[in-house]
Amino acid sequence: MGNSQPDFDLLLEQVRELTSRVYRLEKLLRVAPAETPLPQSAQSEPARIPAVQEQQHPSPISATPAFPAPSSVSDREPHWSSSRMGSSDLESRIGSHWLNRIGIAAVLIGVSYFLKYAFDSGWIGPTGRVAIGLIAGIAVVLWSERFRSRGYKVFSYSLKAVGIGALYLSLWAAFQVYHLMPSEVVFACMLVVTGATCAMAITQDAEILAVFAITGGFSTPVLLSTGVNREIALFSYVLLLDLGILALVVFRPWRRLLWLGFTGTLLLYVGWYSEFYNRSQFELTLVFATLFFAIFAAAPLFMLRQEQGEGTIPLLFALANGATYFFQAYAMINEISTTAMAWFSLALALVYLQLNRMRRKSADLAAERNLKMMHLAMAVGLITVAIPIRLEAHWITIGWLVEGAVLLWVSDHIKSDLLAVFALASIVLGVGRLLLFDIPSTRLILNMRMAVYGIAVAVLAFTAYVASKRKNENGRMIAAAAVIAMNALALIALSREVADYYFKQMYATLPASGNWRGQQWARVRSVEIARDFSYSALWMAYGAMLMIVGFWRSSAFVRWQALVLIAVTTAKVFIYDTSQLDHVYRILSFIALGALLLAVSFAYQRDWLKLTTHRAPEAGA
Repeated sequence: MGNSQPDFDLLLEQVRELTSRVYRLEKLLRVAPAETPLPQSAQSEPARIPAVQEQQHPSPISATPAFPAPSSVSDREPHWSSSRMGSSDLESRIGSHWLNRIGIAAVLIGVSYFLKYAFDSGWIGPTGRVAIGLIAGIAVVLWSERFRSRGYKVFSYSLKAVGIGALYLSLWAAFQVYHLMPSEVVFACMLVVTGATCAMAITQDAEILAVFAITGGFSTPVLLSTGVNREIALFSYVLLLDLGILALVVFRPWRRLLWLGFTGTLLLYVGWYSEFYNRSQFELTLVFATLFFAIFAAAPLFMLRQEQGEGTIPLLFALANGATYFFQAYAMINEISTTAMAWFSLALALVYLQLNRMRRKSADLAAERNLKMMHLAMAVGLITVAIPIRLEAHWITIGWLVEGAVLLWVSDHIKSDLLAVFALASIVLGVGRLLLFDIPSTRLILNMRMAVYGIAVAVLAFTAYVASKRKNENGRMIAAAAVIAMNALALIALSREVADYYFKQMYATLPASGNWRGQQWARVRSVEIARDFSYSALWMAYGAMLMIVGFWRSSAFVRWQALVLIAVTTAKVFIYDTSQLDHVYRILSFIALGALLLAVSFAYQRDWLKLTTHRAPEAGA
């Protein structure tokens, strides 16, 4: 027992040493990267651990006072280690990236100042200036490859942008500023720069380089512009650029290039059109505009084959392309012939119908379906627009109504809900225009206004028939709305005929001189009274007709419409006719209304429709 205390002290000392070594090992593992080998001392320390376990007098250690110092240090160490790592990363980024870029910018600025000073001092002539720009541009592009091979791709692309820009600007200066080379040679050199940039973009799979190439390609005509109209050369070049962009999009998922190409083409077209276009260039300009439209109309089909990106991009692109082409054609064709523009709009609608039928191999079925719907919507929209372009007055209303009926018939056969929506929109346009723009008539009933209203009523009846076949809630609602609108239009048409008839009679009583007398005022008043009574008689007759149809067809829906119309007529008779009509018309209004109400009441009391399951026995039965 005498040696127990020294043995315990020895064991405690060895445990302290072991704890210190474990702490140092943890510290090395936290700070050093995973691929950094540990020091030899740290690798050999774990091998000594069993020596502690082989002590002859192990003694349980339940107290922890021997461990406070290493434990407390370990608790603080992770915070110190992470702070050190964060500061080292920031230091590395500043030293390797920021200082590098700032240094390159400083060198470029210094060289620019030197060149400017040399130019101003006459040390370097025009040829030397262009040569320096070309050599510097090529050198910067080649130098950028050194950074790309070492993994600094973003920095490499930045240098390439500087070099490519220097090449374009040097070639531009050689032609526009110093007149050292003809435009054909400079144009060929710029094509070489554009082609080389595209080649680098494809080989390095870098979309940003393709953006540089396309930007330079569309900038070339602007840089080499001499103010001379060269439509064929300009648009042929742009056409080749657009075909190249389409080819890039087919083989690479770089859909943003299409927007860049579309924008560049549009800007060059608008710039040329505003400066040089006249009627003599109509055919050639329309051909080029059509070719541009065809290229960009095919582009969304290739967009669908790619899995990346938003599904709305092809839709927006298709819409922008179609709208742009339509307005381009409208600006040229409509000033020649509105009829030709209407036929053009119909032809373009057929093109979109054909695009709608084309099969697509898409990784995104939803995007494919949405693009198909967009093409269908464009076709319907063009047909709708063609109607007011060619037709006038009430023929526009007839065109929209007939278009809606045809679209509704097609939608019923191909079971297309989207086409049904377009059909209903066209019908609503026609009905709205019919109500807002009255059609003057010269004779009663047999006139163009009644014919248009008749077409509208027939189209609404067809709409109710097609909608009722759907056997669902939406179909029933549409059918009900169509029936109500049909009856409302018929009543409005008849009421307008009544108004026209009495207006002509009233106009016939007016004096030509404009000096009215009391007798003439009395005639006008008698015409107004007759007109108001005719309204009541018409509404009662129409309500009676609806009630008869409702009983005949056993349709509660039609009967309710009759009841509403009869209620409105009753209110008019009791409120308006009582105070405004004279004795004869007042008596006739009340007698006619009373007879109608009694007849309807009798029909319901007889229960011809078996509306009540158990009838109470009549008195005296």
